[in-house]
Amino acid sequence: MKYLWTAIFIAALVWSGINPKDHFTWFLEVVPAIIAALVLLFTYNSFRLTPLVYTLILIHSVILMIGGHYTYAEVPFFDSLKDILGWSRNNYDKLGHFAQGFVPALVAREIVVRKNIIRGSAWQAFFIISFCLGFSAFYELIEWWVALATGENAEAFLGTQGYIWDTQSDMGLALLGAIAGLLCLSRLHDRQLKKIGN
Repeated sequence: MKYLWTAIFIAALVWSGINPKDHFTWFLEVVPAIIAALVLLFTYNSFRLTPLVYTLILIHSVILMIGGHYTYAEVPFFDSLKDILGWSRNNYDKLGHFAQGFVPALVAREIVVRKNIIRGSAWQAFFIISFCLGFSAFYELIEWWVALATGENAEAFLGTQGYIWDTQSDMGLALLGAIAGLLCLSRLHDRQLKKIGN
């Protein structure tokens, strides 16, 4: 699995970097995926994650790379969905922010459970959801700081498309993603955790 994961990651990264819509946006969007890959590389032997979590991280990385290649406001498939569903904007960024809650929830859950940081599933869920919401809010602050530092160059990175509630809806979708991740995948995650003996 390690080699397949690496091959898919590198192929998606290379593809995303070939003639992206905006080089600055591409860099900003793929840096988190590259940092995540480096962390996974350096912790692979000391703290190997479950296949589920590795798969989710890869999917999230590909979402970031697609957004980086086209910019979040101009992903072609979501332009088509916009026309079909009558959306007023391209909502690919909303998928990205949902994933920003969904995937980190399972990553945080794996660490919390395996390191026995918090006892009791209710307290674990509360902490994980709070962590994901805090992480999403911090990402929104990063977007704000980039916008202040770069001015108009950050428009493609922000991807607001004129929607005044973009920041709030981004955090709301990350919250929803975190809750959905825990509700949908906790049992499968527990089975995989048992196989690796926590």
